[in-house]
Parts: sequence; C-alpha cells; structure tokens
Amino acid sequence: MKNQNFYKLKYPLLIALFLTVIISSCSDNTIENGALQTDDEYIRNIAMNSSFSSNEDDDDNLFYSDEMDFESEGATYSNANNNTPLDSVLKWGRRITGKNVNVNITTHGDTLKDVIVTKAISGNFIIIGYTGGILDSAVKPFSQEHKRLISFKRVDRRQHPRHNWRVFQYSAVDGETKTPQIGKENITMNRVEYYRNNELILTLNGPDFTTNIFSARHFGNQSQIELVRGDQVKIKVFLSSNQIDEDIVAYHWGRNSHGFHRELFEMTTEIQNGNNFDRTFEKTFEIYQNHKHGMHNGFISSITRSSLFDNSTSLFSSTYMGLPYRVRH
Repeated sequence: MKNQNFYKLKYPLLIALFLTVIISSCSDNTIENGALQTDDEYIRNIAMNSSFSSNEDDDDNLFYSDEMDFESEGATYSNANNNTPLDSVLKWGRRITGKNVNVNITTHGDTLKDVIVTKAISGNFIIIGYTGGILDSAVKPFSQEHKRLISFKRVDRRQHPRHNWRVFQYSAVDGETKTPQIGKENITMNRVEYYRNNELILTLNGPDFTTNIFSARHFGNQSQIELVRGDQVKIKVFLSSNQIDEDIVAYHWGRNSHGFHRELFEMTTEIQNGNNFDRTFEKTFEIYQNHKHGMHNGFISSITRSSLFDNSTSLFSSTYMGLPYRVRH
C-alpha cells in the first residue's frame, strides 16, 4: 500500500513538473523569437544596440559597436610610440558616461523601412601628460552627436519579425562635438580617400558623411571596403580649419586581443583660404595579421590643437566620421 500511495503521489508531480518545463521553454522561445515585438520594435532594437545573429560578418554588428570602435574607456596611448608631434602628451581619449539614442522610422509600402539613428553621447575627454616636466592631467566634459542612416528590407512573411527583415543599406557615420564647442564650426572634413595597396578604392564626400551609402552583404554588397590581413591601407583626409595651429587627425578602430588602436596622421599640405586653412592629412598602415575578421567601424577624428594642449575645459572641439569595412581571413 505504501508503494501504491508513493506512485499515486509521484506520477502527478512528475507530470506537473514536465508540463512546467515545456510551458517555460515555449515561453522563453516565444520571447527570444520576438513574437511579442512589432516590426518597428524589432527594427528599433537592431538599429540601437543589438544584432540578429552571432555571425561577425553580418552588417548589423556595426551598429551596436559604434562607441567601442571609436573610443569609450578613457585615455590610451597612440600607436605612433614616440614618433609623434604630441611629445608632452602621454595618453588621451574619451570616456563615455551617458548615451541617448533616438530612432526615427519611415515606412515605404510593405517592403522597406528607412531608419535615422541619432546618438547623443556625453562623457569626459581625458588627457594625461607633462607640464614643465611634471605629470599632469585634465578632464574635459563633453557632449557629441553622431548619426547613421539604415534601411531594412522585407525578405519573408513569417511569424516573427527577425525572420522577415534584414539590413539592406546603411550610411557612414557623421559626428561632431556639441559642447563645449561645436566641432564643425572649427574643422570641417570635406573628403576622405581610401587606398588599398596604393590603389584608390573609395572616396567619401562630406561634410555630411551620411550621404555615403553602402549595401549589406545579404544583398550583394559591391560598395564596401574589403581587406585581408597584410593589406597596406593609405587614408587621405581633406579638411578646412579656422585654426592657425595644425589640427590633430587620428584613425581609430576597435578593441581586440591587442587592445584599442589609434594612429596619428601627418599633415602633407596646407593652403590659406581667407581666414581658414585647407589642409591634407595622410596615414599609411598595415592590416595586421591578428586583426579580427568580420565587420568593423573605422573612425577618423579631427580635433583642434587646443583641445589636447590647453587644460581649459571650454576648449574641446572634434569632428569625426566612421566608415564600415570588412576584413577577410
């Protein structure tokens, strides 16, 4: 009798436990697959801070890695070692403390959605260097805004939005500081040229770099820079500046096993144009052998010299743009 009572008690408990697991599993899967999201909610999530797959070669990996690919964790060394005009500056960089993302979606029929993503970012520009031979530092609070355009195309009509919409096209990033100084009021980048192994492969036109549009890999991208490890890359930046002192131009790309990277450009030409100066900056470097494959953002920033060499918190002005590129094995 004891055994019979045990089985009478045991089987209902096992069945209840089994049903609970199934219901819980189905509920998690439903949420994971986005069944509770509308099309716009799903697209907004992708455009702001997510990725629909773990494949690093997919284009949507660009959007959530913007800040990390630029600078986000404070002062860091430049790759130029001691061969740099910044002899009295040891480390410098941005540390992000806040971010607000605005996503504006426009629907075209039933197959296309255009998205404007605007990020308002706040943080501190941190400088560590030497003043009169004594180690010194400065912290400059700032706000900046950058913008990217993204379009999504319908590829299916299944239950969950993640099966139906794919990234179709996207722009380069355009950005500038808003406080303490407006970036483009001091420096405007007019054009950027990219050379691979001494061959010009892409020209991007400013001053609004979101006018440069790229097609996603899923739709047969033919407009994007594709590199392999060991490729030599030369970048030329054409800008106008109202600064008498030479501007500071740098190339930034994301963290990996070797840490954050930044390369300083050299000014190659300067022509005075009224109260402004038309300047050209160049940098040549190699895609190193341990560079991660997949999609990446490469950023170019231009800052006034007083941003870096004057401790005044009222002096920080930066203009920047971000280019998507793909590295193959």
